[in-house]
Amino acid sequence: MADDEDDDREGLRRYLQQMPELEDVEGEVEEEESELEVDPGDESDDGESPSIINFDSTLPALHSYLGTDLQEYSGRTVHDEESCQSVPLLSGGLTMLIPGQTLPLHLFRPQEVSLIRNLVLNDRTFGVLAYSLEPTSGQPVASELGTTAEIVQCSIESEHGVESVKLKAVGRQRFRVIEVRTQVDGNKVAKVQILAEKTMLSPLEGARCASLCRQLPPSPPAGPSASPHYWRRYHKRKFHCASLTWWPPWVYSLYDADTLMEKIKRHLREWYGKLREKALPDNAIDFSYWVASCLPIDNDVRLSLLTVGSAVQRLRCELDILEKCTSLCCRNCDMEITMRGEIFSLSQYGPMAAYVNPHGYVHETLTVHKASSLNLIGRPSTEYSWFPGYAWTIAQCRDCGSHMGWKFTATRKDMLPAKFWGLTRSALSPRLPTVGGDDDDAAVAARRAEGRQGTGDRAAETWRPTL
Repeated sequence: MADDEDDDREGLRRYLQQMPELEDVEGEVEEEESELEVDPGDESDDGESPSIINFDSTLPALHSYLGTDLQEYSGRTVHDEESCQSVPLLSGGLTMLIPGQTLPLHLFRPQEVSLIRNLVLNDRTFGVLAYSLEPTSGQPVASELGTTAEIVQCSIESEHGVESVKLKAVGRQRFRVIEVRTQVDGNKVAKVQILAEKTMLSPLEGARCASLCRQLPPSPPAGPSASPHYWRRYHKRKFHCASLTWWPPWVYSLYDADTLMEKIKRHLREWYGKLREKALPDNAIDFSYWVASCLPIDNDVRLSLLTVGSAVQRLRCELDILEKCTSLCCRNCDMEITMRGEIFSLSQYGPMAAYVNPHGYVHETLTVHKASSLNLIGRPSTEYSWFPGYAWTIAQCRDCGSHMGWKFTATRKDMLPAKFWGLTRSALSPRLPTVGGDDDDAAVAARRAEGRQGTGDRAAETWRPTL
């Protein structure tokens, strides 16, 4: 009997987690079987993805579903690199926070509400630990790495005598945990060391003649205005001293931040032709973190990126991922869900951003034009929609039944795109070359069988980006 009760609680928890809003739980549960449907319109890969978008990309970044009464805070807290600090820890909705990434939270536990109430009176900074999933059980395992988060907007509400907190925080600095202690109120406080960002000097610095430095080209202009002719001239002048060394110029370009950023932007333009490059970070550190927050990669690869302390090395990893990722699959059964070319940006944050549902579950949601192998469950709803003007419908993997995200449909005929999919990062796995070589049909089928049985262990074939 106890096992049956535990199964019921776990089933309800999963159901609440996958819904952006749940107004009528009983009605949805009763109609779930009859509402199961397949969307045949997105099964075919024929035709081109819609290129016209008239949706206001600033709306998702506002997180208006949290309400309009959030108090804004100015200023910024920056800790000295390599310094030791004491920061309170929050789970962050089991999100692996990246510096520069916006994290919305909806907190209900009394000790967390009390913690936030004290934080807004001080430096408004807390820590979010990175985590990975245990291969056999799938349970989250905390890492010794994390990111500080600073509260930028906050609202403390009370309903029927129960207080809750809605807030928006921004990731700031990476840290490594030294020790963790639990306070009397149940909150955890960690002593951490702030990790430094290592700046790599140009490898040609020692070979470059000082008298020729004034002839070096300026930094590449933002946007697609940098023509191929410009880049050829840029490389010729910037790496002209390579003739004095053992290595040709192209070797040094592999470690040039401007060149790496331009190559990444070319891939991003394939995702979204109208990429607002002027809104992107212009320095290598912030840009590398922005790209890391937008990549639909699993927790192990993201933790590897968070471990890297150099922007150049991080950019090289991200470029390797962009060049080798071909499609996105269900993390549980390896069923192909969408192709890389279907990814697009509907928010000024980029193609992927974090959103929170009313029950406190945070989903990093990737927007794609088309998806396949998904079943729709329930009726479309506009309640608590992360994209104002769109109604959401729950989407599950047709093969294993895992929650994959939502289908969003426009509520007005003049809105474009008329429909799209929001896929949660925790359910996705990028199709990347494995350590042992390229995938074949037999290997994919075996992993899908393992996923359906719930015993899949892909640790032996985990792909790692090239540094």
